[in-house]
Amino acid sequence: MSTPEDPQPTVSQFAESYAAKAGLHRSSNGNIDVLKSAGGVQGIAESILPGLVFLIAFTVTRELPPALVAALVVAAVFTVARLVQRKPLTQALAGIVGVGLSAWLANSTGKAEDFYVLGFFTNIGYILAMTISIAVRWPVAGLLFGFIRNEGLDWRNHPARVKAYRIGTWVIISVLVLRLLVQVPLYLMGEPGLAGLATTRLIMGAPLYILGMWVAWLLTRPVPAPADGPAQPN
Repeated sequence: MSTPEDPQPTVSQFAESYAAKAGLHRSSNGNIDVLKSAGGVQGIAESILPGLVFLIAFTVTRELPPALVAALVVAAVFTVARLVQRKPLTQALAGIVGVGLSAWLANSTGKAEDFYVLGFFTNIGYILAMTISIAVRWPVAGLLFGFIRNEGLDWRNHPARVKAYRIGTWVIISVLVLRLLVQVPLYLMGEPGLAGLATTRLIMGAPLYILGMWVAWLLTRPVPAPADGPAQPN
């Protein structure tokens, strides 16, 4: 029985819950199913289409309110679709809340490019959290992949595994940093950079996330134990 002085079970439960909520899945061949982990085709569409519809509507009308309404309608349609399909609403609700906040911010400032600015702060938050996780020897990649690989938290007892998961976490951080390096200059250009900002947001969203997670998964694979060789003569 665990005592208040023994935090390990609580930490383990938290880590397992975190991995489950991250939506990661393993395919039948033992590898991470990156498409399913990204939410499948519907999940990717939910993350891409509101921003794309906003860009198209604003480009056509040159008016901010219709473009914002169009993006909100798309997010609402996905939420209703998940209700009808009886699927988990977490991602769709997070999407419509995110689109709603982005629309409010852009409408408040009157700047179309501010529709995308919320993503910068989200990225910065993830970068800080993952960097801290490395510093305290709880790298996020280990929490995400450890339970999928049936390692639980045992990887923390092996320096080589901790190092591997640190590297995997740095890979994910690099994806987030790259987004900022490319997109912030486009944002600072104002409306002339809007098309480029929206386009890079699409390309560097789900596709780059999938690539980053796949690379992190490969780099953190456990090294097979060497097979015993033939007995050596005395």
